[in-house]
Amino acid sequence: MTSPGREQGSTERLALPGVLTAEQAAATAAGIAAIQRADGAIPWFRGHHLDPWDHVESAMALDVAGEHERADAAYTWLARHQNADGSWYAAYQDGDAQRPTDLARESNFCAYVAVGVWHHYLSTGDDAFIERMWNCVHAAVEFVLALQQPGGQIGWKREADGRPVADALLTGSSSVHQALRCALAIAEHREEPQPDWELATGALGHAIRRHPERFLDKSRYSMDWYYPVLSGTLRGPRADARIAEGWDRFVVPNLGVRCVVPNPWVTGGESAELALALWAVGQSDRAVRILADIQHLRADDGLYWTGYVFEDDAFWPVERTAWTAGALLLAVAALGGDEATTAVFGAERLPAGLAPGCCGKRPAG
Repeated sequence: MTSPGREQGSTERLALPGVLTAEQAAATAAGIAAIQRADGAIPWFRGHHLDPWDHVESAMALDVAGEHERADAAYTWLARHQNADGSWYAAYQDGDAQRPTDLARESNFCAYVAVGVWHHYLSTGDDAFIERMWNCVHAAVEFVLALQQPGGQIGWKREADGRPVADALLTGSSSVHQALRCALAIAEHREEPQPDWELATGALGHAIRRHPERFLDKSRYSMDWYYPVLSGTLRGPRADARIAEGWDRFVVPNLGVRCVVPNPWVTGGESAELALALWAVGQSDRAVRILADIQHLRADDGLYWTGYVFEDDAFWPVERTAWTAGALLLAVAALGGDEATTAVFGAERLPAGLAPGCCGKRPAG
């Protein structure tokens, strides 16, 4: 895939003092672009697998870097290779749609296309794109909502043989909640109301905010800590309290964020996503500090090592992933005021759905 050239001034907007220069941002975007296949697929790195969620995150990073045609190609790949039931497989070898390596179909992986499509539309104003992608988004949302449980939470996946897994993950359901809100925004833009989606979105948001018992306990993982905030599901005092509660457990000063406690391993993707969550709740100084702390993961090609085992002074695993770089560029874009990124992750203007009549009337934050 030849690069069509990036939008003028795009990487200049990604300069963040103490974190990235415009030239470094351009190198990071070029690193992601170099991983992208000619057909638009973006695997973790060439020779590794593609999963649909990280593919979308990488495409969003291309958009903030002004590589709109490349991002469009990434979404076109999803539309072209969507399964008949609206899903995608969990993994494809090197992004080759003919070589799926994990035939499970995960709910949050499939939902995230809605976040990317809305972000791309807000980045480009391309009405033809959003019309072209509507059927893809609609089918994906319907697949995901077929996994919703009576308590509002979203079942993790369908196995390769089609059996639904009812167990729900807080991180995954939080990501789905953001995706449903973006899907509702797309539907509103098209003036095509989706009342069932509104009910499902409200029930899911309520479950995340009020019913932690409905989710598997994965509290050792930093993603379960910050994702309800990153997704926009928690805001206000409850979001601030959640960030404060986990800070000392997960944040390693000057190095970044642990993936899982108590392991002595910080990861770039989780650190950048936490920075994005911090920005979303008004803690921008902390967000910049986290992004500055993980620059020790930056490689000469502009990409980032996935993680660092600080007790061994070693990068691990020995890989530089498109999605790690993508998460960093999205966090920098939000801090720089990129309108599409702030709309998607700030979440104030996203539809909230219809809250259920459970637990009485409570504030949404």
